[in-house]
Amino acid sequence: MRNAVGLTLLSAGVWTSVAAQKVNDLPGGPAVNQLNFAPPVTKIAEEQHWLHWFMMALCAVIFVIVFGVMFYSILKHRKSVGHKSQELAEPIWVELGWTIVPLLIVIGMALPATKVLVAQKDTTNADLTIKATGMQWKWGYDYIKGEGEGIGFLSTLDTAHRVMSASGSPPPTDDYLLKVDNPMVVPVGKKIRIITTANDVIHAWMVPAFGVKQDAIPGFVRDTWFRAEKTGDFYGQCAELCGKEHAYMPIHVKVVTAEEYTAWVTEKQKAMAAAADDPSKVWTLADLVKRGESVYAANCAACHQANGKGAGPIKALDGSALVVDADKSKIINVLLNGQNNGAMPAWKQLSDTELAAVMTFTKNSWSNATQQIVQPADVQAARQ
Repeated sequence: MRNAVGLTLLSAGVWTSVAAQKVNDLPGGPAVNQLNFAPPVTKIAEEQHWLHWFMMALCAVIFVIVFGVMFYSILKHRKSVGHKSQELAEPIWVELGWTIVPLLIVIGMALPATKVLVAQKDTTNADLTIKATGMQWKWGYDYIKGEGEGIGFLSTLDTAHRVMSASGSPPPTDDYLLKVDNPMVVPVGKKIRIITTANDVIHAWMVPAFGVKQDAIPGFVRDTWFRAEKTGDFYGQCAELCGKEHAYMPIHVKVVTAEEYTAWVTEKQKAMAAAADDPSKVWTLADLVKRGESVYAANCAACHQANGKGAGPIKALDGSALVVDADKSKIINVLLNGQNNGAMPAWKQLSDTELAAVMTFTKNSWSNATQQIVQPADVQAARQ
């Protein structure tokens, strides 16, 4: 009896522990065992949902009628009950019927679909225009029109989530691989135009709750829009297979009130002004290495690893002839223009100081003890 009670208590304790660690629904993101679309927060997403179920119902009705008649005919007129095949006349109304009825069905499906599609592409009269640039493997956001014009930043997967993924046994986390360091912030109730492009391969900017998915293609500019009707955090991911880190390219949009957005813009502009570096400033080796360590962790460690050893086709930086070469113009050229047909992407979006810092860091880390310095002015000159 005691053993039975003990086993029952142990089982209950294990069940409670597992239940306490389970993954929960993520508001604005995926839900556990989700079968339907994400709850819509824009009119376009609502219309897409209605259109989906309308098409599903119409197709189900057609399926039942067509296969119902077919199976009824097969069973009712089968040879085993005495029916014999015969030649039937083909009256004109039959010919007209199977031509006109499908045509009407197609028109009935096309009209509401066209209405939604046209509305999706109407990016005119936007209150705010943001350019989303896909890159391996993060998003760059530039506010180019409207309140907050001039703000720009990179949005990268939170390093803690990358560590969890690398462990092979990540703990239950509601926003696993969806948390970023800098979410895109927009005001509620405003029309937001998103211009998409990419600087390496094809990506796709997608937020299911907004009903938005737009390819980001190198050398091309595409656009889409949304108007969120409620505040909150909404999540998406790159929806185009863009390389080995495809799963680590999340999208996080924070929708806030107009007042909160104005406060965010003010704070962001102050932070950008404070962080703006004078490219003519001469840095010490120690300061550049310290600055470069954070730049490397945010932008380079995903591929080249924290220890600089690389992996597979990714070249090692530790002991690299290119990195330790006294001719710093070689490594500057690689970071500004990329290498190997985009396998090593260009990093022109980083500032002169950030590029100088990360190059100095790699030249003086791990077994690379070159004591070489790349100054921001060197990078600035190479850009011209």
